[in-house]
Amino acid sequence: MRVSSSKLEAMVLDRKKVVCTLQVGGEVLPQVEEFKYLGVLFTSEGRMDREIDRWIGAAAAVMRSMYRSIVMKKELSRKAKLSIYQSIYVPTLTYVHELWVMTERVRSQIQAAEMSFLRRVSGRSLRDRVRSSVTREELGVEPLLLHIERGQLRWLRHLFRMPPGRLPGEVFRACPTGTRPQGRPRTRWRDHVSRLAWERLGVPPEELEDVSGEREVWASLLRLLPPRPGPR
Repeated sequence: MRVSSSKLEAMVLDRKKVVCTLQVGGEVLPQVEEFKYLGVLFTSEGRMDREIDRWIGAAAAVMRSMYRSIVMKKELSRKAKLSIYQSIYVPTLTYVHELWVMTERVRSQIQAAEMSFLRRVSGRSLRDRVRSSVTREELGVEPLLLHIERGQLRWLRHLFRMPPGRLPGEVFRACPTGTRPQGRPRTRWRDHVSRLAWERLGVPPEELEDVSGEREVWASLLRLLPPRPGPR
């Protein structure tokens, strides 16, 4: 395989800035702090925050582009608007959501972006002080956070079932050496999704691989997954 050095960049995954000089064919590769691959933003700090913010911003841009012509157009039926919501807005907002670590900040951002669209479809605004759950129920739409949680738990099952040699499975099972930095540690995706399964499905971490291996049982648990309780 021939590699063009003009199209290559180097990035070091570390919390601290590390200088790394890599050469290909006598040419030193430029070192970058971030790069995009298959539409996903990778950063040298290994965080997903900016990537999530980017897709929330992309969804907001979609909303702006459709605001007058679709979202607020009275001649367009509610059913048609919801079809556009499901086919365009949601996929943009939740791109690669299976890999997100859902902090309270991210949950709040997703809910705000979700309801920004749905309130307009229902003809309401924040000033009407109608609960989000009421708006969703009237529109027949399930909470977006529920959609995200199901997607993450489905991906978890795929990872457990991957045969040796598949890169996603190898990364998931890897146990890096060394010590974690001082201070509050970042939440790893595996820790996040294990806690999600325990809190939402009642499956303890030590039984997670066995239970997820039962296809029908796992599918049934995901179908019965209820919305998160909350003031919204």
